[in-house]
Amino acid sequence: MSVDLTASRRQMLGMAVIGGAGLFAAKVPAAQADPAGVRLTVLGTTDLHGNVLNWDYFKNAEYNDAASNDIGVAKCATLIKAMRAERGADSCVTLDAGDTIQGTPLAYYYAKIDPITKGSTHPMATAMNAIGYDAAAMGNHEFNYGLDTLDTFRRQLRFPLLCANALDWNTGRSVYPTYIIKTVNLKGSKPIKVGIVGLVTPGVSIWDKANVEGKVKFNGIVEQAKIVVPQVKKAGADVVIVSAHSGADGSSSWGDAIPFVENAATQLAEEVADIDAILVGHAHKEIPQRYVVNKATGKQVLLSEPLYWGMRVTVMDLDLTKVRGQWEVASASATLLNANTVPEDKQVADLVRPAHQKVLEYVNGVIGTCKQEMTGATACWEDSAAVDLINYVQAQAVKAGLVGTAEENTPVLSIAAPFSRTARIPAGDVTVRDVAGLYVFDNTLLGIKFTGKQVKAYLEKSVEYFRQVSSAGPVPSAQVTNAVTPAAPSGTPDYNYDVMGGLDKPLTYDIDLSVPAGNRIRNLSYGGTPVADGDSYVIAINNYRQSGGGGFPDVTTAPVVYNRQNEIRQLIIDWVAANKVIDPATFHAVDWKLTYGTAPLVVTP
Repeated sequence: MSVDLTASRRQMLGMAVIGGAGLFAAKVPAAQADPAGVRLTVLGTTDLHGNVLNWDYFKNAEYNDAASNDIGVAKCATLIKAMRAERGADSCVTLDAGDTIQGTPLAYYYAKIDPITKGSTHPMATAMNAIGYDAAAMGNHEFNYGLDTLDTFRRQLRFPLLCANALDWNTGRSVYPTYIIKTVNLKGSKPIKVGIVGLVTPGVSIWDKANVEGKVKFNGIVEQAKIVVPQVKKAGADVVIVSAHSGADGSSSWGDAIPFVENAATQLAEEVADIDAILVGHAHKEIPQRYVVNKATGKQVLLSEPLYWGMRVTVMDLDLTKVRGQWEVASASATLLNANTVPEDKQVADLVRPAHQKVLEYVNGVIGTCKQEMTGATACWEDSAAVDLINYVQAQAVKAGLVGTAEENTPVLSIAAPFSRTARIPAGDVTVRDVAGLYVFDNTLLGIKFTGKQVKAYLEKSVEYFRQVSSAGPVPSAQVTNAVTPAAPSGTPDYNYDVMGGLDKPLTYDIDLSVPAGNRIRNLSYGGTPVADGDSYVIAINNYRQSGGGGFPDVTTAPVVYNRQNEIRQLIIDWVAANKVIDPATFHAVDWKLTYGTAPLVVTP
């Protein structure tokens, strides 16, 4: 696999490609199209999630992570324009696979604070229009802010936003454009018709039920593609590209509780004939190039997924030849370009800069007040108002989402970790950034069904975080927390210690560190009544935990009863903005404590 860039342009941009062997400088010989045929290049992004610039709004600094990734569609613009210049703009089609208008304060600001439904222009529309996308698929997060916001965003785009499997609730007809035919004038050939289909995971029907129920329903990806792709071919498409907001691996990332195939891109390639390539989204994974054999035709279908947030750009090369007078894909390959190898495109960055500045003022602006300081400094060894606020907001959101379901009256508990010992919400004025510091990960919220026995087993796993002690203290915190275990030979990280709390009634328990891990939870009660093995609870939990992160028992197989894919950090920000005043007395009490036998354990910082 290689990227067909001239040596001079590669040197100028410092670009790199990512192939099956990992990241390497783009110095390999350029792949050549069959001289008897022509080459179509498909450029793709996905899961941009409101990232235009390489900026972390919560840290108020340029984005950076452990892998030195850069983000933002402004960087993608540089890569896309370079490829067009090299290949010829007429031979390139530029697509996106969805999840565009949610995920950053920039996106939130233009949905809620200065909403596009009231006349403002979405900066993602500004940026993507400047780049000149040919089409994009809708992602599930496009529905987060309601159909009016989605429709306004669609109108602001100068290219179609496709969603073939979104159907009118009553008539079953397509609500949005299902596909387009783009005529591409490849050098030395007659015009070639490229059919582009957009599909979204049907999880929207569950995750955004409040926004779509009674209005829009969602057919399965494979089921709808079997209807639409033949229509595209009948309309004269020589090549069919699917932009699918649906991952390539597995049926569902949430287990068997969801009655549909969530990550269906591989199944789509296997079961629907006449698809030549699929731009994959939704799963936030990096797939430079993958081939899937169609069961009916025996032909290979090319798949590629360019990570997320604009970290990568997919380059798919389709070499076409005439067979009995019809264009066919003779060979196909793909690779990924890395956004951290190029600067932001100045045109795109400048266009969005005014919106960016507004959002900086918002993020650093006051959204509420707090009656007393809350910090994460001691949250790893004593009950903290800072962690209790996370649990309170999570439990409230899940409880509200259960109204009208079979679990409406089931007690709701919540789990949260002391993510940051430096987190601080000051007494007095509170900003968005202050609140965001409590929750430093991009997790989303779910609700799962647990028994009382499973609640106790979960807590026993959680308190493996603590070291066994030899007295009631005082004991320095470093001799109590971050226990070394076979799974954590360098010490259990703080984020793998979960505090569990109740909403309508307190969940109380003691953690006896006089004994080894496995039988430390004492006096476990809900509302003053001992928790029985057969009791039923709904647990508000983040997607990292629910998918197995940290190795907690029973979570991956527990029934999922709530999942709207709302970001927990944003839920907390929204709660503060709505309530204006943070009063720890309304949600905080000492419900758990460390003990040595029956004596309180005294821990010093």
